[in-house]
Amino acid sequence: MSRIAVIGAGITGVTTAYALARRGHSVTVIDRHRYAAMETSFANGGQLSASNAEVWNSRATVFKGLRWMMRRDAPLLMNPRPNWHKYSWIGEFLRQIPNYRSNTIETVRLAIAAREHLFSIAQRESIGFDHEQRGILHFYATRKEFDSATKVNALLREGGLDRRAVTPEEIRAIEPTLQGDFHGGFFTESDSTGDIHKFTRGLALACERLGVAFQYDTTVQSISDAHNDTVSIATSRDALPSVSTFDRVVICAGVGSRALAAQVGDHVNVYPVKGYSITVCLDDARSQESAPWVSLLDDAAKIVTSRLGADRFRIAGTAEINGANRDIRSDRIEPLVRWARTHFPSISTSRVIPWAGLRPMLPSMLPRVGRGKQRNVFYNTGHGHLGWTLSAATAETVALLISDDIADARPRVVAPATTVTARTS
Repeated sequence: MSRIAVIGAGITGVTTAYALARRGHSVTVIDRHRYAAMETSFANGGQLSASNAEVWNSRATVFKGLRWMMRRDAPLLMNPRPNWHKYSWIGEFLRQIPNYRSNTIETVRLAIAAREHLFSIAQRESIGFDHEQRGILHFYATRKEFDSATKVNALLREGGLDRRAVTPEEIRAIEPTLQGDFHGGFFTESDSTGDIHKFTRGLALACERLGVAFQYDTTVQSISDAHNDTVSIATSRDALPSVSTFDRVVICAGVGSRALAAQVGDHVNVYPVKGYSITVCLDDARSQESAPWVSLLDDAAKIVTSRLGADRFRIAGTAEINGANRDIRSDRIEPLVRWARTHFPSISTSRVIPWAGLRPMLPSMLPRVGRGKQRNVFYNTGHGHLGWTLSAATAETVALLISDDIADARPRVVAPATTVTARTS
């Protein structure tokens, strides 16, 4: 049985561990937190959204970002302070603009494939995660915004997504609680929502039932080659160092993946793009009745929503390019609260829980999935704002690659030759 280490217990790490364990490998997950899903997988927007698969590498996004630089409440905000990692990442991001179309189509296809894997996992392991299969509604206030979205919709449909345009009347019928004047929208019935934290924690328990070992409160200090085509991982827990040897390692460490990859000679230029969310506590009957059940995406404000059970309403969005900064800024939370009051005026926002997380983004907006330069090092990281949406498919991909790799590396047993002796009379 092959021993495989997975670094990171977020959504990608846990789904990778699960896919490997189901293939019969001995898996150990290493994470610096006490529990699974304590960073970017803690309180994201909650969408499983193939309809949000458009990559950001477009001239339109760049021009919007430049216009927004002086607005503290802008959907996209960049700290202009010089930093080599930031500007090298931006340079690679700009060089990916010619791949905008192909990368968007590839992301859609990956998201659709991931959907079936995730649904089957939840059913097989009986994971409850406030799953709502009511679709995702994109809405637009102006004709110009809708026309731009129509071009994106053509790419999404080319990738295999069934998504239809809707009128203002249909928007009101799909989600009656939504207030505002809209030119039109798009509705994707096959998209859904849920609580990523509940799902990841539930899947971690399923992994344990399959024999996966979790080393929590453990920091990875270094990764290096060991003898006999194995990898050595030095860790620290409670200031006590330890070294373990594995046959393979999968780096699923989110924004920490770049530093770990550098140790083994790989360039994995993950950058931490901060996003914010608020969880509106629906403590009274009127708020519960006035909050939407259909998931929403306001493209102009770059805000998404999900209903998490009867008493929680998640609103998330914005992108902040400001390094590994986890501060929760009031001037970034306030637009989310204001958006809730504008579109859902009957909801009480007296109890709102703010959160900020760092999306691990690669310049191409596509995740790094596969082998590194060293034979025993693999990656499943850099999923950006679509970590949950894509993770079930990328986990299957990397688990299959590792299983095939291990099978190819095993010495083949040659059957002994048999001698047939002719019988004489």
